[in-house]
Amino acid sequence: MLRRLHSEQPESFAFTAANQAWAEAQLTKFPEGRQASGVIPLLWRAQEQEGWLSKPAIESIADMLGMAYIRALEVATFYFMFQLKPVGSVAHIQVCGTTSCMLCGAEDLIGICKEVIAPNAHEISSDGKFSWEEVECLGACTNAPMAQIGKDYYEDLTADKFREILKAFENGEVPTAGPQNGRFAAEPLGGLTSLKDMKGEAANGSVALANAFGDTIKRIQGDEVPIIK
Repeated sequence: MLRRLHSEQPESFAFTAANQAWAEAQLTKFPEGRQASGVIPLLWRAQEQEGWLSKPAIESIADMLGMAYIRALEVATFYFMFQLKPVGSVAHIQVCGTTSCMLCGAEDLIGICKEVIAPNAHEISSDGKFSWEEVECLGACTNAPMAQIGKDYYEDLTADKFREILKAFENGEVPTAGPQNGRFAAEPLGGLTSLKDMKGEAANGSVALANAFGDTIKRIQGDEVPIIK
C-alpha cells in the first residue's frame, strides 16, 4: 500500500523541552555514529506529542540523528503505526478487522465508526474530535472484537458498548479499558476451569496501570515520568 505525506503540512516542528530532553537521553543508548538507530522511538515520541507525523517532524528528527531526510521518510512511510495524516484531537480509533474480530462483530464496530465519526477511514469527524481506521491483528483474538483507543485495548465489545465508549470519550471521560463483558483478562467465557481458589487483583495488570495513569489518550509532553538516562 502506497503511503504519502499529508497534502497540508505545518510550517515547523519542535519537541517540548521535556520531550527534547527525553530524546537526547535516548541517543546516549547508541554508540557514536549509530544514532540513526533511534529513529523509530524518536518518530514515535513526535507522534505521541502531536498525534501524527508531519514532514517537519520527520525532517527535524532526521537532523537530530544526522540522517538524510529520505532515510527517515522511508521509516515513517513503511510502518503503519505512524499516522501520516492529522487525527482526531481526542482520540484515534483503531478497530481490529482480522479473522477473529471479523467473525465476532468487527464489521458492526466499523459501521459505527462510519456512522458516528466519518464515512471513510483517516477522515476526521465534523467536530474534530475523532478519527478511525481498520487495522490488522492487534493480538487480542480471545477477546474479539476489540479496538485500540489511545494506549489501551477495549475488548469483548458489542455494538452498544462501543457506542457508549465513544460517547464517554466525547464527554471528556476515559472509560475503563480491557474486557467489557466482565472478564478479568482472557479466561474462558464460561468462567475459570482451574485455579478457581486463587484471589487476584480487581483488574488485570494492563487495566490497573491504565486506571492508575488516568488519562491514557492525552498527548505525551515528556514530563509524565522521570527521564531514564
